[in-house]
Amino acid sequence: MVIEYSAFEAVDMRVGTIVAVEPFPQARKPSFKLTIDFGDEIGTRRSSAQITGLYEADALVGAQVVAVVNFAAKRIAGFSSEVLVLGANDPQGRVVILRPERAVPNGTRIY
Repeated sequence: MVIEYSAFEAVDMRVGTIVAVEPFPQARKPSFKLTIDFGDEIGTRRSSAQITGLYEADALVGAQVVAVVNFAAKRIAGFSSEVLVLGANDPQGRVVILRPERAVPNGTRIY
């Protein structure tokens, strides 16, 4: 499927720093509730992320991630997930989160 560049531009992907991680036992699949700081323009947003296979909660605090910030919020087990943290599946099906190679300011747009 080929899309026009304008469709890609409509997806707002930004870098943010995880500032808090909570367990999410109500989710159907093992997940964390993340609080992510996207800087002054966007602020702090929350996300449900199925990343428990490779990551411990304490190790995620302070990590930068890439997320889509302009999707409509999605209700997951009574929790409002406001952004989609991006990742790729490893050969075992565990999610590897996408991160910038080097630290960049929170809110930096991905092009």
